[in-house]
Amino acid sequence: MASNGIESMQLGEDQIKILEENFNRVSKHPDESTLMLIAAESGLTEEETAKWFRLRNARWRQAEGLPAQLGSVKD
Repeated sequence: MASNGIESMQLGEDQIKILEENFNRVSKHPDESTLMLIAAESGLTEEETAKWFRLRNARWRQAEGLPAQLGSVKD
């Protein structure tokens, strides 16, 4: 059975580093223009970058003991 998580995206180490740095230092919820810049920097499409942020946010929320779905509690 295939995983639909971050692991299934087959990203390179450099791409993961760029995405994680932006997630931790810039924004967990980047706006459209920031997402476009992150996508260009990492060599991914905007759709792939948005998907990574959705999955990474769910993982972060679960690690914090929050519901995985955004909007379940006020951020």
